[in-house]
Amino acid sequence: MQNFYIYIMTNKSKTLYVGMTNDLQRRVEEHKQQLVKGFTSRYNIDQLVYFETCNSANDAIYREKQLKGLLRSKKIDLIESNNPDWKDISDDWRN
Repeated sequence: MQNFYIYIMTNKSKTLYVGMTNDLQRRVEEHKQQLVKGFTSRYNIDQLVYFETCNSANDAIYREKQLKGLLRSKKIDLIESNNPDWKDISDDWRN
């Protein structure tokens, strides 16, 4: 069974980006190397601060839309409930 991931990334200014993928490590690396054109490369979105796992693409798409619809303050609450220091979670994978 394949997992899908909803994730929130940020930058030094705490600009938030919500995305979805079936390969979280690959996708985060693409953001860090600015291979993803558009918003994330323009704002240097390069720190993974939150993610969730879903069992299906449909569940992940639904959850991604939910998160994108949240007020910024609610997204911050979600991040800080699991990652109060806004640590880049992907540092553990990369080192």
